[in-house]
Amino acid sequence: MADKIELIGNSLIQHGKESNRIYLMKLAKDDYACILSLLNNLASKNDYTKIIAKIPAQFEKMFLNDGYQQEAYVPKFYNGKADAYFLGKYFSKEREEFNHKDDFLTIPQFCIAKGNLSDTPKLSEKFTIKLLEKVNIPQIIEVYKYVFESYPFPIFDGNYILKTMNKNIDYYGVFEDRKLVAIASSEMDLENLNTEMTDFATLPEYRGNNFSYHLLKKMQKDAEANGIKTAYTIARAKNTGINITFAKMLYEFGGTLLNNTNICGNIETMHVWYKNLL
Repeated sequence: MADKIELIGNSLIQHGKESNRIYLMKLAKDDYACILSLLNNLASKNDYTKIIAKIPAQFEKMFLNDGYQQEAYVPKFYNGKADAYFLGKYFSKEREEFNHKDDFLTIPQFCIAKGNLSDTPKLSEKFTIKLLEKVNIPQIIEVYKYVFESYPFPIFDGNYILKTMNKNIDYYGVFEDRKLVAIASSEMDLENLNTEMTDFATLPEYRGNNFSYHLLKKMQKDAEANGIKTAYTIARAKNTGINITFAKMLYEFGGTLLNNTNICGNIETMHVWYKNLL
């Protein structure tokens, strides 16, 4: 069962036993005074082992004083002006003390170096990139189920795909004729003019065609046209290819979220990359 997305006070969170954590996705102004106690109480009630909070920089000290630590940073996140921090608070030494931390922290440097040196071929003429529509939802779910054993958001649920497609997420696909072979999405926060480039998935037999790069390039172009000022991603640390893709597109490395997300059957460490667009 996917983790829940709901309000705590007036702030948007995701939480549940899949990732065994709370993710504060959007802090509401009405909750500045009470958010720490709300999060701590929910974590205690459910025995969660981590809280990850994405917050405006002006509240960093308040969270640090409550036991959080900085894990990632994205400048000009809110309307191209205010910075954002990803802060983690741990309730388990095992979750905080990740065995492969040093290995994963070397990946961004490798990706930046390779990204700067690599040339990416043009998309083959036999493939096309399209903005996906309601009619494509069964294909979207089929690809996601094939690629991911588990995922932090309910992307296997057609109602969720439709709801988000109608609200704030643009889904893009690579087609070979009528067959959907790769997907990604741009999850836009139109209030704060940022977007998360996410949900990259390619069918195994089509990997090696640089679809993630071409999808990201298209999504970034459209985001800029929509007035989005900052793009970012939370990418699997162990997936070197997707990290290289963001390096190639000149995204900056923003930090590492340790033991953060249940994806592909396990709780994994994630890297944050960002780019200021306008």
